[in-house]
Formats: sequence, C-alpha cells, structure tokens
Amino acid sequence: MPPSHRRPPRFAVGCALAAFAAVLASPAWADPAPSFAELLAQLDQTPATLEAGALSDAAEARVRQARVRPNPTIALDAENAFGTGPFSGYANAETTLSISQDLELWGRRTARVNVARAEAGTAALQRDLAVIDAAGRLAQVYADAEAAQRRAVLAEESLTLTIADARAALVLVEEGREPLLRGIQGESEAAAARASRDEAVAERDAAFARLTAVAMLAAPVTAIDASLLDLAPASTFAAPEDAPTVRVAEAQRAAAERRIDVERIRSRPDINASVGVRRYEMEDATALTFGVSMPLPLFDRNRGNIDAAQADFRAADARLLGARQEAQADRAAARARLAASVSRVSAADAGVASAEEAYRLSRIGTEAGRISQLELRVTRTALISARTSAVDARLARVQAEIELARQDGRAPFQGAQ
Repeated sequence: MPPSHRRPPRFAVGCALAAFAAVLASPAWADPAPSFAELLAQLDQTPATLEAGALSDAAEARVRQARVRPNPTIALDAENAFGTGPFSGYANAETTLSISQDLELWGRRTARVNVARAEAGTAALQRDLAVIDAAGRLAQVYADAEAAQRRAVLAEESLTLTIADARAALVLVEEGREPLLRGIQGESEAAAARASRDEAVAERDAAFARLTAVAMLAAPVTAIDASLLDLAPASTFAAPEDAPTVRVAEAQRAAAERRIDVERIRSRPDINASVGVRRYEMEDATALTFGVSMPLPLFDRNRGNIDAAQADFRAADARLLGARQEAQADRAAARARLAASVSRVSAADAGVASAEEAYRLSRIGTEAGRISQLELRVTRTALISARTSAVDARLARVQAEIELARQDGRAPFQGAQ
C-alpha cells in the first residue's frame, strides 16, 4: 500500500492512544467530586456515625443516672379516726409523718455504676467501629465510582479503536485485499462496542449517584478527579488483638461479668430505714418513730437471674475467643490479599504496556498487508482486556486495603489511629 494510505490510520491510532492517556490522567467532566480525604473528614455527619454517637451519649447518660441514689419516700398515716364510739371523730386520732430511705447496702450502687460504665465503654467502642465501617464503605463506594468512570473511558476508547479498525477494514475491502465479510464483521463489532459504551456510561452514572448519596453531597457527582485507585496502601503495625471487633468483644465480656455481681447483690435483702413524727391528739403530745424493714428471702433469692447472668458471661467469653481467632485469621488473609493485589497491579500495568505495543505493531502490520484483520482484532481485544484488568486490579487493591484497615482499627489509606 502506498505511504499515503498508511499514514492516516497510524496517525489515528496514535491520537486515540494519546487521547485515552489524557482522559485517564485528567477527566473531561466538570465539577469533580471532593477527594476521599475531604469526604473522610466529613464522616461524622453520616447517619451511621450520628447513630453510633447518639447511642454512646445515651450510655454515658445512663452512667450519670446510675450514680444517683434512690429518692426517699414520705408517708402520712392517720389511725383511730372517724370510727365509732370514742373514735367517732378525730379527737383520739394518731397521725404519723415519716420518711423512709433505701440504704443500698452490700455495694448495690457501686455494682450498678460499674455495669453502666462497662456498657458505656462498649458503646464507645461500637461507635468507633461504626466510624471505621462507615469509612470503609465510603472508600468502597468511592473506588467503585472511580472504577466505573475508568471503565466508561475504556469503553469509549474501545469504541474509537473499533471504529478505526472497521474503517480500515472497509478500505481494504474496497481495494479487494479483504473479503466483504471483514467489513460486515467490523460493523458488527462497532455496534457491540457502542452498546458496551452505553452500558458502561450507565454504570458510571449509577456509581456516581451512589457516591453522592453515601457521601451526602449537596451536588451530584459528575466526575472523580482525585484518584483513590492509584493510592498506595498504608503501612501498619497493629497487632491482631487490637482489632476493633476484639475490643468490642472484650468490653461486652467485662459488662457481662459485672452483671453477675449486680444479680448476686440483688439476692440480698434490700434494707430500708425510716424515721418520723407521731401526733397523739388525745394526749396532745408527739413522739418520734423509727424503724428498719427488709424482705424475708424465703422464696425469691434471685437464683434464676444469677444463673442467667453467668450464662450470658460464658456466651460473651466464647464470643471473645471467636473474635480473637477470627481477627487473627482475617488479618493474615487481608495482608496476603493486599500483597497479592499489589503484585497484580504491577503485573497488570506491565500487561497494558505490552498490549499497547502489540496493538500498535499489529496495526502497522495490517496497514502493510502483513497481518490479517483477524489478528488485529485479537490484539485489540487483548488491549481492551489488559486495560480492564488494570482497573480491576486497582479496585481489588482498594478492597484489600479496606479489609486490612478494618482489622487495624483505622480508616483506609490512613495511618494507624
């Protein structure tokens, strides 16, 4: 083929590759979304975080309430009044005004406060875990949106390359160097590429909508400029027992243990002391009254509640053991997946470079008549697959970092907290 017939297709391919690289480096859409770090700084306004914070505040309020002593009871009693005979009126009545108070012996108040403090500690740890989970969800949605954006760019680039190859095939068909079937196949591939592009654009818009909702943004997301897929994972040194799930399980076990003390103390008599003044109308005199009352533990000794509290403690102890084992296994698996995903990203990038060079050489060979259209389609498909694999590899690396960050008790791509 004369040089005048070969140069335009080469130039078109070069422009397509350059345009693809430019689009990946700087998206063309306006009004990009805030960066992941900026969204992470606003995480305390998300519903899940607000709910966990409110539950923690409620637990702290219950601690303050547990410190309060019970209110005294005031009573006014009248005897020997408005009856018959000498008690027909109020002249022989006896009136008593008394105040009684629960003494809260046996450490009742201390045990109650200890349980409330333990539950407040559990609520605080659960709040921290909720914040970590919310950060992980935000990172996942952000990465999904960025990956969808890149896939839409890839689909557009695939359509551009497919149309360019289809036009080149039609030129060869017109020159009689390729059968008419090649032109029909090229048109069919271009139609399929258009459908794939439209689907990728729809997935991108859906991912942007999810990010807008999860991040509670006032304006809809139309583009992602600050990349999360290209960030390197954070290096951490947290021990497996420091996992948030383990700390929560430890706090729940401590609270369950303290509930046993509360139930044991409740089996002891609840003693009340009273003091009062009695008025004798007939003698026109007054006298003090005082007394102590307590229930007789003949029937109810709170054994059922004690046994239930002990069973709850055994269950909490088993949950703690399971949480420690799961944290150790999950963290080892997360570190392995993260290391594998880092290697996969490097391999995917190398594969993209090789596929781009192979496609470039195939296009040159096709223009020179040394390579068939079938081989060109194979290299183009390999290039598209390699670029898609590179996006998938980066998304897998983000997912591995999210999982490891949860085990470390931190936000993804942030230093250990």
